[in-house]
Amino acid sequence: MTIHVVSAGDTIYSIAEQYNVSVRLIMENNGIANPNLLTLGQALLILEPDVTYQVVPGDSIFIIAERFGVSPNVLLQNNPQLAITDTIYPGQTIIISFKEPPQEEYLVNGYAYPYINETLLNQTVPYLSFLSVFSYGFHADGELIPPDDMNLILAARAFGAAPILVLTPLDENGKFSNQLISEMVNNPEARANLIYNLMVVMGQKSYFGIDVDFEFVLPTDKEAFITFLSELQTAMNEVGFRVFVALAPKTSSTQPGLLYAAHDYKRIGEIANYVLLMTYEWGYAYGPPMAVAPLNKVKEVLDYAVQEIPPEKIIMGIPNYGYDWTLPFTMGEGRAVTVGNQEAVQMAMDIRAEILFDEIAQSPYFFYTSEDGSAHVVWFEDARSIDAKLRTVTEYGFSGVGYWNLMRPFIQNWMLISNVYDINKFGI
Repeated sequence: MTIHVVSAGDTIYSIAEQYNVSVRLIMENNGIANPNLLTLGQALLILEPDVTYQVVPGDSIFIIAERFGVSPNVLLQNNPQLAITDTIYPGQTIIISFKEPPQEEYLVNGYAYPYINETLLNQTVPYLSFLSVFSYGFHADGELIPPDDMNLILAARAFGAAPILVLTPLDENGKFSNQLISEMVNNPEARANLIYNLMVVMGQKSYFGIDVDFEFVLPTDKEAFITFLSELQTAMNEVGFRVFVALAPKTSSTQPGLLYAAHDYKRIGEIANYVLLMTYEWGYAYGPPMAVAPLNKVKEVLDYAVQEIPPEKIIMGIPNYGYDWTLPFTMGEGRAVTVGNQEAVQMAMDIRAEILFDEIAQSPYFFYTSEDGSAHVVWFEDARSIDAKLRTVTEYGFSGVGYWNLMRPFIQNWMLISNVYDINKFGI
């Protein structure tokens, strides 16, 4: 695996010749539609096939997988176009393996809303250990508010991922309601009712586990919140369900702020089977331009987390998005526009903007001028920043990574992760 950064004089054809790979493969693995639109500073993931196979009449994905002693899911990971189309055809080249295959097994989690594009979902789930369904709500008395989740559950099962029920205290405006949390966690009957209802639904729909994503919990509700988590974990683990808890990115036990106060890393880490660190949103829609997940800032959170939580319980968050800010930025005026990572690269290619890379944040960005004459800066993720994050997970001994969220395409990321990680497929 190589990450090639486009420099002056490069073309996709010269790069393909340099690494002895096909232009088609470079385009597919990097989400490139037009081979003539590379831009300076663009990061290209170069994967060299090791074993390939040409389809003959009568073949199927399952037959080919059995012939080479691999799982069908590995073929889907190595050939992302197979998850989009239902058929293969004689003469088609299938990549069985790439050079330098991954050796260590890791977990990969991703969040999705039920309205995700079906093609995008099918192309992404093969790379997941867990598909987290966002989200189930609840009333103060513990009655559930379910989403229309069967499409996600069926896709997870079809591609060997384990579905996770995400529980959130969202109000009618889609905002986290700490009042709703307070009413539920301080009422023993409501807690018991919610846990019972969750277990019924999870059993009926064959969920693997639950992810509790309670943000902005009031400091006065900290003890009741932890009591709820303890009761939930006891009940769930007794019948084989796993409990995940999403945690705000803290750097100390005394970090001020409503987002952090009730997220007690040590005590929650003792209760949960896994914790999901939300290590993103340093750069955010209403804040000043910067990387969404600058690695230097992320590591400050990780350094604190491993003091309180066993590393093998930690899943590190990665953003599958970036932001486009109008310059000059003035706090309190306007907001940045959310962009997909693949979309950001396409934007830079279309306007021939040079992509720069912040070595401290380990994040790419570029400047451009819009049609109305306003200046912009876009921060996003690419193969370099993702590779740095994946290797950080290995460095710290974590169990894996979790992506917020799966609603935008980022094929370069998925090809990269499947060549760095042997993805643990809980659903198989």
